[in-house]
Amino acid sequence: MQHRDYFYINGQWQAPISRERLEVLDPATEALCASVPRAGSQDVERAISAAREAFPAWSATPAQRRHELLMAAADEMQRRYDELCDVHIMTLGSPTQVTGAIHVDGPIEGMRYYAERAFRMEQVEHKEGVAIVREPIGVCSLINPWNYPLHQLIGKLAPALAAGCTVVAKPAEQTPLQDFIMAEILDSVGVPPGVFNLVTGMGSEIGPVMASHRDVDMVSFTGSTSAGIKVAEKAAPSVKRVCQELGGKSPLLITEEADLNVAVRLGVENVMANTGQTCDALTRMLVPRSKLQEAATLAGEIAREQVVGDPGDKRTTMGPLVSRRQKDTVLGFIRRGLEEGATLVEGGAQEPEGLSRGYYVRPTIFSDVHNDMAIAREEIFGPVLCIIAYDTLEEAIEIANDSDYGLSSAVFARSVDDALPIARRLKAGQCYLQGAEFSFDAPFGGYKLSGNGREWGDEGLLEYAETKAILGA
Repeated sequence: MQHRDYFYINGQWQAPISRERLEVLDPATEALCASVPRAGSQDVERAISAAREAFPAWSATPAQRRHELLMAAADEMQRRYDELCDVHIMTLGSPTQVTGAIHVDGPIEGMRYYAERAFRMEQVEHKEGVAIVREPIGVCSLINPWNYPLHQLIGKLAPALAAGCTVVAKPAEQTPLQDFIMAEILDSVGVPPGVFNLVTGMGSEIGPVMASHRDVDMVSFTGSTSAGIKVAEKAAPSVKRVCQELGGKSPLLITEEADLNVAVRLGVENVMANTGQTCDALTRMLVPRSKLQEAATLAGEIAREQVVGDPGDKRTTMGPLVSRRQKDTVLGFIRRGLEEGATLVEGGAQEPEGLSRGYYVRPTIFSDVHNDMAIAREEIFGPVLCIIAYDTLEEAIEIANDSDYGLSSAVFARSVDDALPIARRLKAGQCYLQGAEFSFDAPFGGYKLSGNGREWGDEGLLEYAETKAILGA
């Protein structure tokens, strides 16, 4: 049981104005596992004021110093590795055997990645009579989701600090504990007061303040498309920059010539990772109609390999969903898929055997899915895969692009050379060829309702920078 009583504001642990608290439940047991303060608008005002006051000095700090602090933070994250894993297991239900690889290794690498890129802010690009420089945008509100809580925090925080910005961070109410550890880390390595500020609370209550405040220059938000629209509306009157990573319904297009066994395994394991709670999960598998039955059989067999159960058990590969609400949402979609006439290959709405307590669902595979079904169009955010048949490659590309979302995509063909021309035609911010893996050099973000702006890569750093042209230099 962990109880946090203070916010981290202006380099100090400060008591909240209100005595209200947020309770955090362990999704595996449904028992109370932590509690944190519930911020109100006055708490957020204090944090924004501290960030505003700290900005002039921090933005003028040499890149070498920012680099040193971010590298020191990464080292401290490594030292506190087990603690960071433990809070993901406790509040997210992430299985012990995969938590480090999925939730902690990447953020440590990401902190070091942007430490090296702090020097880019001091580079000057010269053209004829023009010098182009980058300057930190200012105070940034970072509003983060619950599905990859540390990864998403570092994806915003590291480039912001590297660029010379100051920040106010708000974690999701379901998974707040890693942010407190990061506040302790940043404090211990000597990040100046006011550069990083942490408040916890309900997004619906303090998110609007963080997005609309006149002293905030940018808001970076990750979450649902509906919530992202509200953030953009609040930010619009002050014309502040908004970077949003929102929903997805990403396709995996498997061609006639592809190795079906490898491709289907890739697709199923991608969707089941993190219990399907991944915004860019490849939840629509497009296969040639002649291979539909074979693909469905393979997918069902691979799904049955998942071991659903206690996150603390080293045999478990898939834990619970994050909350009762999320479980109810996912089960509702599974029932709807059956009502729409999709064929249930594996899984379903029944409780996994022996798991009557906790927010568990079965790994679920649907075949004979049409792209106009709700399960093919709406983001389910659970371990549910839809297999859709196509007759020609042109039809497959049309189906892949027939979505309100465009966050990610994948192509599995005979070779990379065969996959690349298909990838160029898919309307998505990323495309993975032949099972390629995540890269920090790959800008992450979406087309259409999947958001705007990019995280990671050099583009992720530039989200936190203004461009200034000096003529006659």
